[in-house]
Amino acid sequence: MSDTTTGRFTGRTIIVTGAGSGIGRATATRIAHEGGRVVATDVVAERLDALREELGSTALETVVGDVTAAATIDAVLAAAGDRVDGLANVAGIMDAFLPPSEVDDATWERVFTVNVTGPMRLTRAVLPLMIAAGTGTIVNVASEAALRGSAAGAAYTSSKHAIAGFTKSVAFFHGPQGIRANAVAPGAVATNIEAPMRSEYAAGRVGPLMQVAIPPVAQPEQLAAAITWLLSDDSANVNGAVLPSDGGWSVV
Repeated sequence: MSDTTTGRFTGRTIIVTGAGSGIGRATATRIAHEGGRVVATDVVAERLDALREELGSTALETVVGDVTAAATIDAVLAAAGDRVDGLANVAGIMDAFLPPSEVDDATWERVFTVNVTGPMRLTRAVLPLMIAAGTGTIVNVASEAALRGSAAGAAYTSSKHAIAGFTKSVAFFHGPQGIRANAVAPGAVATNIEAPMRSEYAAGRVGPLMQVAIPPVAQPEQLAAAITWLLSDDSANVNGAVLPSDGGWSVV
């Protein structure tokens, strides 16, 4: 998918998590192509190295690390500098489709740490800079699982409902200070996120729905288009929204 807008992010610094692959990489690439400076973070150094080779050092700052860790957040802020114009919380993990009766504590806690606590901590860290500037945009990647109970397991579904609620809370509390916060809710997307189904019960319950209800798998660039729209001034009148980008799955 080619860029359709030029210069939307000129002079702006945007943080993108999970930027080494999939939706995060496509988002970082589009922002850079539209003139922005990207602070890209990922847990895999080789992915960020490849992104740097593609985009060049002038458009990209890279931080290797887990965004749930304070040290990584500190490094991201240091790389960003005195101003952060936008934040795209893209990084996330799945939950093996474990239903409530089978979900284990380790899966629950890890999914919530990555999918909810990490975005909360990074958002909390950038908000003072945005508030001081009187402007800023935050986009969280939720999921079709934020809109229904049949798209994933208990931990992932609950975490994505939580990130949708957190998004609305940021919009409510900080909208008067010039901050916009929205979420995009993808359906199936061609990424490298592992999504095994470890539950026989879930396979019987969710499997038939997946075969008849899910639209074709989207490409990361299609999600990047929605995310960058929400990050840009093109969506200036949108705040606190959860935007499905799921090929129509949410209407089934």
